[in-house]
Amino acid sequence: MKDEEFFLHKLEHRDIKPTATRLLILREMYRGDETVSLPELERLLPTIDKSTISRTLTLFLLHRLIHAVDDGSGSLKYAVCADDCDCTVDDEHTHFFCTACRRTFCLKHLQVPVVPLPDGFVLESVNYVLKGLCPECSEKRNRP
Repeated sequence: MKDEEFFLHKLEHRDIKPTATRLLILREMYRGDETVSLPELERLLPTIDKSTISRTLTLFLLHRLIHAVDDGSGSLKYAVCADDCDCTVDDEHTHFFCTACRRTFCLKHLQVPVVPLPDGFVLESVNYVLKGLCPECSEKRNRP
């Protein structure tokens, strides 16, 4: 698990004042390539009220510490951005939604395909989600 300095750096790098609550939320959100939803954060952090978590997510989004993913599950998911991410279209990557366990993963090594747009259209964001089985669920399904 990452140490306190790692999370302090993540906040300070994005000009976010570190508080105990923000550090707790960020620590719970940091799952490598897996995303987390607001209801999951509420369940994992029962001592922090929903409105505080929601305001913190909004602050993190505004400062580009995290990005939101609409995976079609009905609940936005969030993932912590890399330090060099500016959340521009060039930083967009593919996401994978597992139809069995309903987890969503960032596939940061797979850039979103470039789609040529007709004249006059300006691309501001991309949401590219693949759906299927994650390695863990695929392995479970293939066991005898």
